[in-house]
Amino acid sequence: MSLYQIASFTALKLPEVTVTQPFGEGCDVFKVLDKVFILAFYLQGKAAINLKVEPDHGAMLRDIYPYIHTGWHMNKQHWISVYEDEHLDEALIENLVLNSYELVVLKLKKVDRQRIELLKTVR
Repeated sequence: MSLYQIASFTALKLPEVTVTQPFGEGCDVFKVLDKVFILAFYLQGKAAINLKVEPDHGAMLRDIYPYIHTGWHMNKQHWISVYEDEHLDEALIENLVLNSYELVVLKLKKVDRQRIELLKTVR
């Protein structure tokens, strides 16, 4: 599967996720209750996604994986960009998507977090 397919398939299974294109065609923005956790786009003809991460985790990922860089047009400490690559680790991408989602959910109001937890148990 492609980078976009892995990310979107993983994200769309999560509760309260929507996809919009506020920046026009070619940039999908995945949100949980109107809070962004993935941006999917093409940069110089190459597919990429931006994901939220803990700063230390992002630094470690950038050191290990050549296809992971600081977040393009995002806060360089809290976001990473993952670029399409032939050596892409599908399980890693799934985990990064889930982690980004959870980091954003943690910042939501308590009632929204509880709603999401309830929705997870129903699925």
